[in-house]
Amino acid sequence: MPPPGISAWPRGEQIHLLEAVVQGPAGTPYEGGAFKLEISVPDRYPFEPPKVRFMTPIYHPNIDSGGRICLDILNMPPKGQWKPALNLSTVLTSIQLLISEPNPDDGLMPEITQEYKQNRLRFEAKARESTKKHVSVRRIVVLYDLNVAVRLLIEETSR
Repeated sequence: MPPPGISAWPRGEQIHLLEAVVQGPAGTPYEGGAFKLEISVPDRYPFEPPKVRFMTPIYHPNIDSGGRICLDILNMPPKGQWKPALNLSTVLTSIQLLISEPNPDDGLMPEITQEYKQNRLRFEAKARESTKKHVSVRRIVVLYDLNVAVRLLIEETSR
């Protein structure tokens, strides 16, 4: 079972491909955001870590524009800290923690990392703006999908 603020489910019939949503942690510039992730579980799991990437854009020093995440438990030793005792719940919780507490000593995006270190207020403003931008788009899509679903339901029951 995923931790609070995180949900995950299989993508269709593919048991090795999952989707997840991580809620932006309260008290951070990401609060109110819902960040969609794609998780690919390798055949050798748990002996190899899952491949995880953000599908929702996020302004963050440890996550690049392609959604790749710089997090030690997503890599095998000696560079990484993956261990077979870790599981998907631990990975998702670690990602949620990384969202709220960036690691500027292991930045993936040099400009954002510098900004985080040298001008935290500007970084937080940009992260908050990016989160709002992508949340508002998500709400429009959800509203549109909900309207389509309601319209289809009405048409179906009218027949």
